[in-house]
Amino acid sequence: MLPNSKMAKAIRFALISGAATAALTAPAVFAASDDDKVERIAVTGSRIVREGALAPTPVTVITGEELLSTGVTNIGEALNQLPALGNTYSLANSGRFIGTSGLNLLDLRNMGTDRTLVLVDGKRHVSSSAGTSSVDINAIPSVWVDRVEVITGGASAIYGADAVTGVVNFILKKDIEGLDVSATKGWAADSPHAKDRFALSYGTNFDQDRGNIAVAVEYSAQNQLRAFDRDQTSVPFSSLKNTARPIGPDGKFIDSNDPSDPDRILTPNAGHYTISNAGTFDLDGWKTFNPDGSIRDVYSGTNIDGIRCADCDVTNLNQFNQLQPEFKRYNINLKTNYQINDNMNTYFEAKYVNSQSTDEGQPAFFFGNERNDISIDNAFINPELIALMKANKDDEGNPAPLSSINIRRFMTDLGQRMEDDTRETQRYVLGLEGIAFEDWDYDVYAIYGQTDLKRVNKNNLVYANYEHSLDSVIENGVAVCRDKDARAEGCVPVDIFGFGKPSQDAINYINTVSTGTSVIKQTVFGGSVTNSGLFELPAGYVGFSTGIEYRKEQSQIFEPENAEGTFFNVLGEDKGEFDVKEVFAEMNIPLLSDLPMIRQLDMELAVRLADYSTIGNATTWKAGLSWEVTDELRMRTTYSEAIRAPNISELFGAPSQTFFNVEDSCRTKYLDELANPEIRQANCAALGIPADFNPDYDSKTLEGLSGGNRELKAEESTSYTIGLVYQPDFIEGFSITTDYWNIVIDNAIDSVSSQNIIDRCLDSTSGVDNEYCDLITRDATSHEITLIKQFDLNIAALETAGIDFDIGYNFEAFDGDFRTNLIATRLLSRKDYSFQDEPDSFEELAGTLGYAEWQANWTLNYSIDGWSANWRTRFVEGVNLYTDKELELNANPNSNLSYDDYFISDIAVAYDFESGISLKFGIDNLFDKDLPYGTIGTGRGSAAYDNVGRFFHTTASFKF
Repeated sequence: MLPNSKMAKAIRFALISGAATAALTAPAVFAASDDDKVERIAVTGSRIVREGALAPTPVTVITGEELLSTGVTNIGEALNQLPALGNTYSLANSGRFIGTSGLNLLDLRNMGTDRTLVLVDGKRHVSSSAGTSSVDINAIPSVWVDRVEVITGGASAIYGADAVTGVVNFILKKDIEGLDVSATKGWAADSPHAKDRFALSYGTNFDQDRGNIAVAVEYSAQNQLRAFDRDQTSVPFSSLKNTARPIGPDGKFIDSNDPSDPDRILTPNAGHYTISNAGTFDLDGWKTFNPDGSIRDVYSGTNIDGIRCADCDVTNLNQFNQLQPEFKRYNINLKTNYQINDNMNTYFEAKYVNSQSTDEGQPAFFFGNERNDISIDNAFINPELIALMKANKDDEGNPAPLSSINIRRFMTDLGQRMEDDTRETQRYVLGLEGIAFEDWDYDVYAIYGQTDLKRVNKNNLVYANYEHSLDSVIENGVAVCRDKDARAEGCVPVDIFGFGKPSQDAINYINTVSTGTSVIKQTVFGGSVTNSGLFELPAGYVGFSTGIEYRKEQSQIFEPENAEGTFFNVLGEDKGEFDVKEVFAEMNIPLLSDLPMIRQLDMELAVRLADYSTIGNATTWKAGLSWEVTDELRMRTTYSEAIRAPNISELFGAPSQTFFNVEDSCRTKYLDELANPEIRQANCAALGIPADFNPDYDSKTLEGLSGGNRELKAEESTSYTIGLVYQPDFIEGFSITTDYWNIVIDNAIDSVSSQNIIDRCLDSTSGVDNEYCDLITRDATSHEITLIKQFDLNIAALETAGIDFDIGYNFEAFDGDFRTNLIATRLLSRKDYSFQDEPDSFEELAGTLGYAEWQANWTLNYSIDGWSANWRTRFVEGVNLYTDKELELNANPNSNLSYDDYFISDIAVAYDFESGISLKFGIDNLFDKDLPYGTIGTGRGSAAYDNVGRFFHTTASFKF
């Protein structure tokens, strides 16, 4: 235990003032005298200073140097490779949604980035994504990261809301002295992709070492990497029938339940043949246009599977895929502290971060949309097509020739859609810390942070302009827009009969540039007091900590005025704010010590009371036990109840335009197909829908609205961990840590699918007066659905469980030092319940893409006489592409499709000169491991696999 002594007091103050950083980075022993020792001190997911090995909370610690040992240019990329963290948002897949390009967010246990709390030195950091609490790791100065602590399990009682799955705490270096300069250059072996990083840090003491001031400047950049830039990722593929399967008497392939003989396989050089860059249409079979506008039949190859085929006329969608975005980051940091007296220290931090990212996606496209109907008198129509249209009837009951034809087309020659995102983050921290009344450590602080985003969407097709431009005629021998009013406003006719036909004037008229902005603000005031030796019990000293915190979060999105009526959906202008007042307390109680099989037994208790301006009062708590059985064996367990308050987007998200494909379940033919239609029939009748209801749509695309819900409540989480630490005396330098963790989230915030909204409205046993029917609008006369509202609700549940392993061994051999470490996670279960009131209906995600059952990182380091060599292998177990539930609902759509086990290895060699200069050379993905087919896009889980290929990097650094 930590005794109340002058030496203990000195060490405590050294910790809070930053002079004992070494005590934090590794377990250490301080000598108070020849006979007395002060025990090890470490940060352990708690405010109470104690021996790290005895903390009940599982904590994985990674040093900043380890994170930058590979060719990454920011630590977020390295952290996302840890088994405990998902790959939800990294540079490899950050372009999943509008406004997210370039983000690097952390997702502990793959349960959502909003459920992982990211801290810097134990304090809140402003979000980087409007309306959420998610922190962009690009905003954290990697040059100053001393270590990162990954804390598993609900930690809301210690750190506040959002920590329902855990905390990632970045601990920055303190009392920085001297000059540290480093430069990294990296380049890919088989593509133009390259990365650069430059970092400079300088710190010095002043006023007889009572103060310290340090500045850091960091720049990192990478150029774009397209799928077309690499041989492997340039090949199109699709899931097609396995033609090697036997054919039955009916002429169809015979299904198989043998995983080694799948019904469908991922087939290269395959894709859709009914849409192309040149345009396709269906008249006497599918046809397309040559570059001169003439017509030819689409070649559908040999393996035809619906509208897909192999070795045929397909549009290679990989031409639009971006593996890595163009990205730049500038990071400027200042920190200073000054020791006012022996018991008081003041500190100040400031930062400015500018990140710029460009994301490219598919161009605008029309796939059966009536907006791409071409009239027979179009100014650019080919006579051959006119003859073909005249030879076909308008419909079965009308003998007149076709008056128009629908063209399916990627509008690639109008320009690929692009998004430029520029984020500016600033953050300021002012605090006062010290020791009062000899035994009480205190820390009082104020924080202000702000993130501004400017989003520029280029080549945004304006529907009205396109429709006017497409509807052209010949007047006086010249092609003009048919609509005279549009013509007067500058309409330019467009020719889409063949790739490359649109003129630049037409492109300029059709496309626009849309610019949107957002601003996020965070204000925090807080303080805490801690006494690690409050009073002494027979088993040791009681530790106690308590504090208060006030936090205000504000967010607003400003959508471009010209976004409505464009290819991008119209997004709402989210605007909202909330504040929360919190009081918290934590206690460490030694229960037993120095008994047989009980060297030390401690209990940890924590509670936090919060008052939100949005959801009212909330209470979270945590209890834990740490049991040191012997010097070699320690056991620990925790149980916690945590909450996540709904974020600003979930509460105040403005209605945004969206579209749905649904079936109206009141339609007569659907009612007739039900075994027990009575409930649905009664509810349809209660809505005034006649018994012979047969609307004129079937799987119609309907307009919808999605947005927030101010009636949301907090998510509730329960989690527990059980683990042990074993350090055998008979193997010096060896340790093994294993922890079982289990997390359950109830009242999870999610939106209901459009079809589920309809079905749950009509299948309710309590009638139509329910929350789902309130989301549906029907025409008063026709009774057809005209609008579906898809808002967030507390309807879902999430469960996950697994085991973490951390095995380390340090030893001497061959005149040098070896360090080896294995970090692994076994995912036992990951269940998603769309409706928490249906406990028997869930999707088991464990073993599917993004949720591998086994993931592991193994490192081996050897150092001697200034030389060091490092080897790392990362493993992701094979996964299925579809859950069992998906296959049950849609039998054999792509059954048995899976990815094999994935191994990737990195190597690096470095030499440290006595002058302070260090040189390092490394190769990531040493064996040039290909990524699986299907992971080159921006989908969740795709970033688990390297999409760059073999990558060389070299670093030169100088410390003085």
